[in-house]
Amino acid sequence: MRAIRNTAQGILVTEADEPAGPGVRLAIASMGVCGTDVNFATSGVQGYIYGHEFAGTTVDGRSYAVEPTVYCGECDQCRTGHVQRCNAPEHGTLGIFRDGGMCDAATVPENMLVPLPPGLDVRDACLVEPASVAGHGVRSAALEPGERVAVVGGGSIGLLAAATARQHGFDVDVEVRHKQQRIAAERLDAGSVTGAYDVVIDAAGTEAGLARCAELARPGGRVVLLGVYQHTVPISGIVSLVKELTYVHSIAYSRHNGIRDTEQAAALLAGNPEIARTVITHRFPLDDAAEAFRVAGDRASGAIKVVLHP
Repeated sequence: MRAIRNTAQGILVTEADEPAGPGVRLAIASMGVCGTDVNFATSGVQGYIYGHEFAGTTVDGRSYAVEPTVYCGECDQCRTGHVQRCNAPEHGTLGIFRDGGMCDAATVPENMLVPLPPGLDVRDACLVEPASVAGHGVRSAALEPGERVAVVGGGSIGLLAAATARQHGFDVDVEVRHKQQRIAAERLDAGSVTGAYDVVIDAAGTEAGLARCAELARPGGRVVLLGVYQHTVPISGIVSLVKELTYVHSIAYSRHNGIRDTEQAAALLAGNPEIARTVITHRFPLDDAAEAFRVAGDRASGAIKVVLHP
């Protein structure tokens, strides 16, 4: 079968063995190209099949998104629902330093399957994973009625965070860098930033973006970090100190009161098809993976979420 790997020649569609072993076999229908994938490819990370945002269909015709977290289910963190913090050595994510879903077919553990609710097409269901990241961040913000919310960053995570907060009834403004992102934010009923905010969500993952979050936060406000910082988090010291800001870290997705973030993300997307229509801007066949990665890495091209299909 075909599988996307990074090589010395860049992103290539390579040959791989058919999936085997325990688990449920999925014929992959959609695969999202994440900013992490693009960064890893640019950095030369090799040795596995890429892709942690994917969805597919079983041999009996049932469609699922995949929650790609590998966890033990037995440690103290897993038992309290925080599978993203699993203590076991095997903890990790499909498609990040281990084979993922950018291929024709994959076998995944049954506990990773997220049934698709009516209204969510499997060709759009690769958005469940990033929507879960965004949803977990919004929940971590512990929003109170009447609070103002801003999102800094108009990529897929930022827009999905805005859509999640809007679903819960909050007014949300989004600060973006590109025209296509502004159009997308408006289609999701998000405004432009003005004034001070109770909660500011960092979906940019840059020093300048995080500094802007501190500027936008009101005194005593909260900043939720959805951006990924590989080494030191570049927090604006004086501004944060004077305002007594609280920084809330958020990664991946978990369970709360027995509910999976991924299930809630699937319901969000099913309930508002405009989200997928807005966030997914480009679709490519699997064989055009190199071009898909190029477009995904070029925000000036108008790309927000680039999706691959076999």
